[in-house]
Amino acid sequence: MKRIFIDTEFTDFLDLHLISIGLVSDAGEEFYAEVPYPDASCSAFVREAVIPLLGRIPGAAMTRDSLCQQLLVWLTAIRPDSENIEICYDYQTDWDLFIDALDYQVPAWCCPRLVASDINEVLKYEFYKKHGLPQHHAIYDARANLAAFQDTINDPQ
Repeated sequence: MKRIFIDTEFTDFLDLHLISIGLVSDAGEEFYAEVPYPDASCSAFVREAVIPLLGRIPGAAMTRDSLCQQLLVWLTAIRPDSENIEICYDYQTDWDLFIDALDYQVPAWCCPRLVASDINEVLKYEFYKKHGLPQHHAIYDARANLAAFQDTINDPQ
């Protein structure tokens, strides 16, 4: 089963709005989008750590409607022949914002999997250092989760 690692950035835990979403497959395909968000809803942390990282990926800015359409097209395009895809997330809010981005019309072949306990934090830290990337950017964080993933369910050691 193909795995896709997702990460999101959002305004605040109390007034939650998607800012950006990144998806990286275990085969290397990537999808990244930034959408309009209510600035007034952003926490101080988001203003400091997330907002300055936006605009780094050309062509990522899109409307919410466009996000829904383009995300579904991308998922369908990278899906192996009629197989299920495992959507791996390390935080419940990432999954919640993913299904919201798809307007709650998640294809039945997209299977959620919480992988927080399968992410090796040392490997994740080393990924950021090796590539000189900041944390709290959705595509960078999705890449880091893929790099640090250790499948304890299907490959117990």
